[in-house]
Amino acid sequence: MKRQVLLVVNPTREEARSGALSLAQQLKSRDISVFQALSTEGDHIAGIPVRENSVSINDFELVIVLGGDGTMLRSAEMVRSSNVPLLGVNLGHVGFLAEIEKNSLDEIADQVAAKNFTVESRMVLSFAHNRAGKIISTGWALNDLVIEKQNPRMIEVFLEIDGRPLSKWGCDGVLCATPTGSTAYAFSAGGPVLWPEVSALVLLPLAAHALFSRPMVVSPDCEIVIDVSSQNAQISSDGLRQTDLIAGDRIVLTRDASKIQLAYIANGKFTDRLVAKFKLPIEGWRGESS
Repeated sequence: MKRQVLLVVNPTREEARSGALSLAQQLKSRDISVFQALSTEGDHIAGIPVRENSVSINDFELVIVLGGDGTMLRSAEMVRSSNVPLLGVNLGHVGFLAEIEKNSLDEIADQVAAKNFTVESRMVLSFAHNRAGKIISTGWALNDLVIEKQNPRMIEVFLEIDGRPLSKWGCDGVLCATPTGSTAYAFSAGGPVLWPEVSALVLLPLAAHALFSRPMVVSPDCEIVIDVSSQNAQISSDGLRQTDLIAGDRIVLTRDASKIQLAYIANGKFTDRLVAKFKLPIEGWRGESS
């Protein structure tokens, strides 16, 4: 069976469109069939065939995403029910999910053709939205789930872990992040960075009016319950999918059974990615000579 690769492109970036066309040509020259996923705007790139709805995502060995981390998170919806890995080409700013830079397109084609990439399984977080004792909706996130305010007024929430009360807060929101999401919103909010292989969740209140409002690292096997006491709240999944909440709603957060597969060309360690993305000062390190 001929090898097939699917391209997902941020249609608002011209460099993503031109890069996709160039990459498609290079992969075709290596006897790999290339298709593109139709964008939410219905836009497509001339010269690259569009994946038909009848074609299963499992028919592709790899999904290559040209964009930033936002495009990667949208693409995660496409592959969540499969084991097909995502390989990100970063055209955004600080991209942790989309790691490869665009100027590496030649190398990407070579490495994909040689199947010279590593795959990491990433934890997924899920939630159940309870109202009046009934589950009315569910959802998931690769990066983070955030119960947050919808207008300038703060919201009131009560946090419970494994059936025991922890704290009540008046705050802008409460964020729960996976290790993958610890370098995203949680990082900007003052949370710790978790290495991808760490089995843990980051839990932190946002701008809480309380003596205890520190970020917490909890087990992914915990059941985290957040009771909402305000009308002006919503739950946001990866910043892409929002659900309105009302006073009395209860959100139950747990680790999801599914995982998202992320592919990397470079076989470097997460430490090296962290240094490269944040341009951390490492001058004077004597490890290599010791």
